[in-house]
Amino acid sequence: MERRLDEKLAGLKNMLSEMSELAETMISESVRALMEHDTGLLANIEHQEERLDRLQVEVDENCCRLLALYQPTAFDLRLLLGASRISTEVERLGDKAVNISQIAFALSEKQPIAPSEKFPQMARMASEMVHESIHAFLTLDVARARLIIQRDDALDDLKNQVTQELVDLMKRDSSVIDCAIQFLVVARNLERIGDHATNIAEDAIFVAEGRDVRHGSEPSPYRPSASNLDATTEQAT
Repeated sequence: MERRLDEKLAGLKNMLSEMSELAETMISESVRALMEHDTGLLANIEHQEERLDRLQVEVDENCCRLLALYQPTAFDLRLLLGASRISTEVERLGDKAVNISQIAFALSEKQPIAPSEKFPQMARMASEMVHESIHAFLTLDVARARLIIQRDDALDDLKNQVTQELVDLMKRDSSVIDCAIQFLVVARNLERIGDHATNIAEDAIFVAEGRDVRHGSEPSPYRPSASNLDATTEQAT
């Protein structure tokens, strides 16, 4: 019975890995379409989104089925809960890529301004965070997950720089306001991709260690939580 469950969990991980690869490709292609005015990429992004949506449904259905059949506990239960939550996060990554691709199409023939060179940098960072966060989950690499959480600040900084550039541009030339606002939305979508990757990294820590570190709730290494104090006390006695 336990071996059968392990095989099913391995299948879930494979589906999550495929979802991550799809999302990464969609992010990079949507930004490329924006930067290079290449609308030929947009149809492919639509097909990838359909596949991503189907995989999310499969992951959720499998998680529910395994919960009912095997009634897992402890680590296996956390893994199933984490897989279901992560499938939702990755599907939302695809939604963000679609948002960017739609803006790329709208601006493909009427861009009065060139997009900031920081957009490809933001896209690379966001895609790397997605890749690394999924890898952290699949390998239970807590150290890698914590690095992803820390990198979110760097992506936020880039987004703020792009925002300031666009605001300054709109102040100088009111004729570009409509276009600049669209680019602001792109920057916001890329920043949100980083947020979703951070959520995945937090779920990786939850599955590996059984601790919820969302909302900055992870204790400082210099000030352990009550649960850690209890564990230390038990060891001492």
